[in-house]
Amino acid sequence: MVTPEVPCLSRYLEELSLKEFSATCEEVLNTDNMKKSEVSGMVAKADINPKSVYRAQKWSGDVENLYRFQQAGYRDEVEYKQVKQVDTVECWPETGFVKKLQRRDNTFYYYNKKRECEDKDVHKVKVYVY
Repeated sequence: MVTPEVPCLSRYLEELSLKEFSATCEEVLNTDNMKKSEVSGMVAKADINPKSVYRAQKWSGDVENLYRFQQAGYRDEVEYKQVKQVDTVECWPETGFVKKLQRRDNTFYYYNKKRECEDKDVHKVKVYVY
């Protein structure tokens, strides 16, 4: 079977000039004209890797949130924002703990307002330093 060529399409593509579609780096990376969410989205896409890691010794609010992120399959909030490309994480207003996280397989983990990381699990939480 022979497919017919479309002469008008090839002629149209030849007539297009690069000037219509060119943009300078300054125009693309100019953050003054962008919204805050767009800028933070660009930062979230960058691969930010931790410099060191250690285990938590005592429970705190930060350890609680790290426990919740690691239970959902992420290092911490930074990796969650990189993978899911979200600006904010939904938290309980009363305690500040993470309320809901979406796993990599798109299922959700829902967390209570109260502490979920028991004392016996605190030493399992990894704290990453950037």
